[in-house]
Amino acid sequence: MVPDPRCAKEHVTDLDPRWRSIALAAADAAAAVTRRWFRSLAAVEHKPEASSPIVTIADRQAEQAMRAILSDRLPDHGIFGEEEGATNADARYTWVLDPIDGTIAFASGKPLYTTLIALCEDQRPVLSVIDQPILGERWVGSGGETTLNGSPTVIRPVARLSEARLGSTTPGPLMTAGVWEAFSRVQSAVHVTTWGGDAYNYALLSSGHLHLVVENELEWYDWAALVPVVEGAGGIITDWSGAPLGETAGRSQVLAAASPALHAAALACLQSAS
Repeated sequence: MVPDPRCAKEHVTDLDPRWRSIALAAADAAAAVTRRWFRSLAAVEHKPEASSPIVTIADRQAEQAMRAILSDRLPDHGIFGEEEGATNADARYTWVLDPIDGTIAFASGKPLYTTLIALCEDQRPVLSVIDQPILGERWVGSGGETTLNGSPTVIRPVARLSEARLGSTTPGPLMTAGVWEAFSRVQSAVHVTTWGGDAYNYALLSSGHLHLVVENELEWYDWAALVPVVEGAGGIITDWSGAPLGETAGRSQVLAAASPALHAAALACLQSAS
């Protein structure tokens, strides 16, 4: 059974301090794999018939390396990974893994992919890692704080869309009627838009380099690790209706902002009539 990725509203208990170190150990294991295969032409497989046209050996091996650590040290916890699905799906605590978020960037030799690790309590993200092993950058969000390589991150809030730098991976998934129109209203109001980046954009937002990220069609393993990192840095992350991510089952539309005022302004654009 695949877990229904909906955020629970129960009180979150104090996290076992071991879990953070285990998350970092899993990130180290995945980083060793992806660094080894980065810019290796042998790593890439093309699957035009699949929903994702590219998969790599590194995706599979990195997830296997993380699963080995998690299942050994926390056998009562569940695991849900992009490559291998769910294990122990009814567990209260579940690790949600995306071994390479940004597989196209990875396959193209761009150091913008990330490994995403999230610990969810009753399917609500409470601890997460966004790791970029080529650049040596690791964001960790937990307990209402986000750090980059051990130092607290600082967001740079702006109040007006006209001042904001917007990040989004690609216009492709946004091209359906209505969805693209909604995104375009935000894009036309911001100062500048940068394309590409996948989950790396949310890490950049938490460090003050971007102010908005707007995306469509994100799976649980795509967005679970984003939530503690963005919120721990003082940002806001919801769906396009303003609800917490995961309240509606299925793929999510994601809006992350560096300030409440900016979030409200972007939300108004997304929801306004065309």
